[in-house]
Parts: sequence; C-alpha cells; structure tokens
Amino acid sequence: MKKYFIASFLLFQVLLLSAQTGRIEGKIFDKSTNEPLPFVNLVINGTTIGSVSDFEGNFSFSGLQPGFVKLKASFVGYSTFLSADILVTNAKPAYIELFMEPSSTKLDEVVITVSPFERPKDAPLSMQKIGIAEIESNPGSNRDISKVIQSYPGVSSTVSFRNDILVRGGGPNENVYFLDEIQIPNINHFQTQGASGGAVGIINSDQLKSVDFYSGSFPAVNYNMLSSVFDLKLKEGNPDKAKFLFSIGASEIAFSGDGPAGKKSDYVFSIRRSYLQFLFSALQLPFLPTFTDYQFKWRTKINQKNEFKIISIGALDQFVLNTGIKDPTEQQEYILSYLPVNNQWSYAIGGVYKHYGRKNVQTVVLSRNMLNNSSYKYTNNDESQGKIFDYLSQEIENKLRFENTSSLNGYQLTVSASMEYVTYNINTTQEFYFADINAVDTLQYQSDISFFKYGLSAQVNKQYFNEKLLLSLGIRADANTYDASMNNLWSQFSPRFSAKYSFLQRWAASVSIGRYYQLPPYTSMGFKDNNNVLVNKENNISYIQSDQLSAGIEFNMTENVQFTAEGFGKNYNDYPFTLIDSLSLATLGGDFGVVGNEPVKSIGKGRAFGFELMNRTRISNKLNMIVSYTFFRSEFQSKTGEYVPTNWDNQHVFIATATYNFKKNWSFGAKWRYAGGLPYTPYDLEKSSLVEAWDVNGKPYFDYDEVNSLRLSSFNQLDVRVDKKFFFQKWSLMVYLDIQNLYNYQSEEPNIVVREQDSEGNYITVDDGTRYVLKEIPSYAGTVLPTVGIMIGF
Repeated sequence: MKKYFIASFLLFQVLLLSAQTGRIEGKIFDKSTNEPLPFVNLVINGTTIGSVSDFEGNFSFSGLQPGFVKLKASFVGYSTFLSADILVTNAKPAYIELFMEPSSTKLDEVVITVSPFERPKDAPLSMQKIGIAEIESNPGSNRDISKVIQSYPGVSSTVSFRNDILVRGGGPNENVYFLDEIQIPNINHFQTQGASGGAVGIINSDQLKSVDFYSGSFPAVNYNMLSSVFDLKLKEGNPDKAKFLFSIGASEIAFSGDGPAGKKSDYVFSIRRSYLQFLFSALQLPFLPTFTDYQFKWRTKINQKNEFKIISIGALDQFVLNTGIKDPTEQQEYILSYLPVNNQWSYAIGGVYKHYGRKNVQTVVLSRNMLNNSSYKYTNNDESQGKIFDYLSQEIENKLRFENTSSLNGYQLTVSASMEYVTYNINTTQEFYFADINAVDTLQYQSDISFFKYGLSAQVNKQYFNEKLLLSLGIRADANTYDASMNNLWSQFSPRFSAKYSFLQRWAASVSIGRYYQLPPYTSMGFKDNNNVLVNKENNISYIQSDQLSAGIEFNMTENVQFTAEGFGKNYNDYPFTLIDSLSLATLGGDFGVVGNEPVKSIGKGRAFGFELMNRTRISNKLNMIVSYTFFRSEFQSKTGEYVPTNWDNQHVFIATATYNFKKNWSFGAKWRYAGGLPYTPYDLEKSSLVEAWDVNGKPYFDYDEVNSLRLSSFNQLDVRVDKKFFFQKWSLMVYLDIQNLYNYQSEEPNIVVREQDSEGNYITVDDGTRYVLKEIPSYAGTVLPTVGIMIGF
C-alpha cells in the first residue's frame, strides 16, 4: 500500500511537471478597417517572451507557464495595445483577437508604454476596466460581477442579502447594462422590478473577457442613465478546437464552453443551475430560492469586412416560502409574514451586424428583451383566507440601433440612432389600508400600454499636442410617444463634455460636465386606478433630469501603479415622487418586490456629491491590489422640502482588496470593507397595530413623517480566498476556498416588529380585538460563510 502511494505521488508530480506549458493563438486587426496587421510585435506583458504576427495577422506563443497573462502589442503608426486577461492552460490553446488603433503621435516621439488602467477616449475619467483575473479571484464575491464592483470607488453597498448596484449616491434603478453590444435590462436573479437589485448575478464569469464600468461621464451612444453603465464583453470562441469547463460554486453548478462552428463561425455558451433551495432548507431559512440561467454567443465572419453575431441571455427564478419550519423563531415568523411567493423569468436576444469600411465601422443591433414577473401572498400564508396580493406583469422591449464610427485626421466621430417599441402590461389585485378613512380598500386593475422610444446621439473625440490633450464632446436627445409632453427630442437634449490633459509625463487632470435624462420605470408609466385611468400620465410624468460635474487627477507612478482622486456632484430634478407615502422613488428599490407601481408626480429633487480616492496596483502576474475610499452624501427632498438622506447614504466607504499569486499556482486574496451606517425610517407602531392594517401588509408600516431620521451603526467585514490551480496535459483543475465575514461581524439592522402570541400560539389583541400587541426585537445580520469552488477545464 505504501509503495502504491509513493508511486501514485511520483506519477502525480510527473504529470504536474510535464504540464507546465501552455499556448496562445490569436489574430490582430486594425480597429477601424478590420484588416489584419502583419509584423506586429507582441510580448507577454512583464516578460521578454515575444512573437510577431504574420502576413494574415496571425500570431502564437508556446511554452508558456499556465495562469493569467496579458499581451502587449506595438506597431509603428498605432497606439500600443494591452489585451484583456488571458487564462493559459495546458489543455488547449487560448484564443484571442486584438484590435489596434492608429496613433497621431509623431514617429520620433513614440514611447512604448501602456497601462492596464488605460481609459477610452470618449470616457477619460470615471471609468474602470475590470479584467477576468480580478473577477475570478475577488475575495467574498464568488465570481459575481455585481459584488466585484464593490471593490471600486463610488460604489456603496447594503449589508443585507442584496446585489443592489449603488453608484455615487444614485438609486438602484439608475444603471444600464450591455452584453456584447446588446442592451440587457438587469444582471441579477430575483430582481426588483423597476430597479437593478437582486440576490445573485445572472452573468457567468466563465465566458467573460472583460468589463468596462462607467460611474459617470458616459459616452452619448450609451443611452441615458443617471448613475452607471456596464459594458460586459464575452470572449471569442476558439476557431480550431472546442473547450469546456465544469464548475461548482457557492450556489450553483455550471457547464460552459466555446469552439468552432464551421470554417467561419464560432460559439460561446454557459448554463447554470442553483442548489440554494437545498442549502436554505437544511439551514431552515424561511425562503427557498432556485434559479437557472444561460448565456450564448454565436459569431460568423462573413468575410474580412462583414461580421454577424447573435447574443442571448436568460434566467428562470423561483422563490417559495419555507412554511414547513417547525417551531419557527420570531425572526423567521416575521419574514414569513410579509414575503410573497415570487416567480420570474427573463431573456434578452439580439443580433449584431458589423461592416468595416475604409475609415469607418457601421454597426446595426436588433434585439428583444422580456421580463415576466408574478407573485402572490395569502393572509398569514393560509390559502383558505384568500389572497391579499396577486401580481402579474410583463415588460417587453424591441430595439433597433444603428451606429457609425469614423476616423479622419485624428478625429473620431460616432453617431447613432435608436428606435424601440415597448409593451408593458399588468394584472394586479392588492389590498391597502388607508389611514385617512380607517379602512381597507382593494386596488384592482389591468393595464396594457405600448409606445415608441427613439433617440439620436453624436460623440466626437480629438487628441492635441502629441496626444497630451484629449477633448470629447457628445450630444444626445431622447423622446417617446407615451405622452405629448415627452415626444419632443429637444426637451431631453443632453450635451456632455470631457477633457483630459497629461502633464509632467506621469500626471493627468480630467474634467467632465453633462446633462442626462432617464425614463421613469414602466411600473409608474402603466399604473392605473380602479377607474381604469392612467393616473401618472394624467399627472404629467416626465423624464428624470440630472446635471453632473466631475473632476479628477491621476498619477501613474509606473505603468502598473496608479493613484487617482475624483470629485463629483449631481443635481436631480423631476424625479417621480409618490403621492401616498410622499417619497421620492430615488429612496426606494432596496428590497424585493416592485418599485413605482403607485401614483407619482415628477416633482422630486435631489442631490449627491462627494469624492473618491483610489490606488490600483498590478505587478505582472503577481500582485493585484485595489484600495479605495469614497465620501459621499445622497439626499432627496421630503414632502416638507427638506433634504433627507437616501436609504444608501453610507457617507463613508473604504475597501482594500489584494490578491497575490505564489509559486506552484497558489494564490491568496483578502478584502476588507468598512461602510458608514445606513439611515432608516422608524415604524408607525400605532398604525401597524391595527388588525386590518397589519393583515393586508404582513409587516409594520413606516412613519414617513420621520423618513430616514435614524441611522444604523457602521459595518465592516473581512473576506479571504485561497486558490490552487492544477494544469495537466489534457485538462485542468482549479479549486478555491472563499470565506466571507471571517471574524463573524454582526452588523446592526433595523429592529423587527412581531405580534405577541399567547401560550397556544394565538395572536394577542386588545381594544375589542381591533389591535395586535406588538413588540420590537433587535436585529443583527452576519455569519461566517465558507464556500468551496471547483472548476474542471478540458
């Protein structure tokens, strides 16, 4: 037995030693013409390992150590290019396509330097490039992009089980997402309709190439959103050999792959299925979620000048209550008392056609996305008592977009035109308690609205003084046929201007100013009363307007070490303001359910301002570190006209994330987060104790006369992660241990309120049975959460 063990061990070591080589294959093109570039010099960044492209632009590297690498490409007359992260394994060659831009710098002044933190010309500040190596190894994130971005400045987070994306004091409904050029409505499962939040991300990072995250200064072509833009890019399918990856993560199993689909085509796909319901049931949690998702890309190169691809992503989410818990705790009963049963499914599918001219690129995108959201709730979860809430809604968008990017004499001009046909329908019944009449009333309506949205944009960029000064000017205008007041492009005219000046070789200063518009959520636009009247259309609901200013300075100590500081300010006007609770919709969206499905007026005003400090360090394939601090205030006017903080006004957010790669393919990472306490609204216990009021809500009511007048204590958490990779001749094995909240910090949450029960489990009432006896219970969240992940590539 001992001899067998020794022989097995020696064989294992031989396999490891014989497998420490990898290969990269690819092709390099002119970004404007799509023509292959011959004789381009390429090196593995941080090494002296080099290659040169052939007459057809093809290149290859062999004999590489497995792991993540970047390629640096340089060529006379072109800007030096640094690729996205490439995972080199021994199983099959990694494949990548590179695109270089012509440079206006004089030949005798060319300096071959390039930073992994370089920003595009149309967004010289408030933009971060996130590589797949960072996504894969980010501690505490479990490869979920919605959590990974919390390492970056300007992004705040809540301490609850949520994936809300909160950028520079903006609400969770102020973000837009693109996946390989098609717009997708959300990137989270169990999403809050009308906002961006959810429980876990839809995007499977196994097939991502990179993510561009804009926290401000958005290019005009990227529609009109108020807080952030995510541009997610899928990797290219290998044109020669199929590759597959099987993985088991924190909450799901996944299978993905890429490969050739004929001589001119390739594909990328991923499918995942969660097992959260089994874990949650074993832990006796009061809710049992299950999700399934997929993503897919098929691309064909018709010829050198024409390309077509189809991209699709979809999700199926099921959320049931765990009513079979024996002897539930008061906290479990509280959650069960108000959470509804929820089922969602969504998808997006689109075709992207590209034509490369002599000095221009034309893109046509035709896509469709749909969300189907249904939920219901019985009084005390007892089906014999009837439903107090029954909801079914659909959002459908059919989109057509045309873009043309031209380059001439150093100018880059991008113009676009877009058209959408929107359908929103809802069939809902819900009981409400109205304090002014001291009675319960039922809102029951069906709504079906359809309208067109259209927009135009132009963005021009030019570099001066040997590329030291970059100027970018953009204009955009949007309108729709929902209402005559919004059917005028010039009423939503949004200009924007950015400038960046590089000085003293390593320093640069930037400034950006712009006006942005965003359409209110469809839930508000389609809301009707019992008389079948579109209430908010009658209330002249309009686009939300935000004027934004940001300025920053950056110091590049080396090409791999960068320090930045940015200040920002936002002023909001015409935000939807609820007429029942007298709140701005900007303060809502941090919970599951629906946002905006109520009477509103476009009278809300708000502001957000602050500054960000960040250091990014990436040393070869060894150290990747991000340290960021953000101070911000996020405030909106209450019904009295006073500015009150929003639900995500942390004020202070500090995050330090570092990952170090050791020898023999070991890596260790840690992330420490500190966030100031969130504001919250106290309960109206007098109203909440009324039997009629409680029974239709399932939980206490807030006292919105004191909106966000209280604040929780600050929050901090340490996450750590250890990775080990094994590379064999024909397959690879990657294992990680991720531990969230290592020292089990218990964060304060608002007290929960429950109904008192007698010894037989009956709810105690007073005042002739008209009021429940309520009690408040302190609430804390936080537990050590270890996760083991396994990925097998072949």
